[in-house]
Amino acid sequence: MKKVLSIALLLFISFNVNAQDKKAKELLDAVTTKIKSYNNIVIDFKYTLNNSKENINQDSKGNVTLQGNKYVLNFMGVTKIYDGKSTYTINPEDEEITISSVNDKDDKAITPSKMLTFFNSGYKFSMDIVQNVKGRKIQYIKLTPTNSKDQRKEILLGIDIQTKNIYNLIEIGKNGTKTTLTVNSFKTNQPLSKNQFTFVKSKYPKYYINKLD
Repeated sequence: MKKVLSIALLLFISFNVNAQDKKAKELLDAVTTKIKSYNNIVIDFKYTLNNSKENINQDSKGNVTLQGNKYVLNFMGVTKIYDGKSTYTINPEDEEITISSVNDKDDKAITPSKMLTFFNSGYKFSMDIVQNVKGRKIQYIKLTPTNSKDQRKEILLGIDIQTKNIYNLIEIGKNGTKTTLTVNSFKTNQPLSKNQFTFVKSKYPKYYINKLD
């Protein structure tokens, strides 16, 4: 009898986990569909880095404009422009511009545009807690990297249940480092300049140009 009950309990737990995974997959699919439906996305965000062992606590703000696989990212005083072929990293402090080619079809290439849909491969996922944030219901999904060599222990992805947009992303490293990216402003289908994703060399006459390839 005890054996039968144990088997029944295991089956119940297995069914419950599978149901959780299915719900998580459905929500992630809804987020991906929503992201792909926009012509462009403009995000203002806050980035927080914490490591209590190393006594590190840093806050930074940034913004990114996305359209397809193209983007302009402003973060920590540096601007990155990707025009679909090359990445231009503009560093005003050093007056240097680094130009490099990117194979956008390479799954290992991490770009801001992929950060909104990175969860589609390489992770196990399950439903986590729901939190109320200023009247918004945020459903968290726990993502665990399937690659054992990955230095990240887990990722918590917070999704606004009503809008299906990403609210925040909490990444916990195996070394105890915790990084949090919180979306402060999420705008879509904005009127963008035709040259939004074009690098204009004439704007930086005194900058050193460093071509990596």
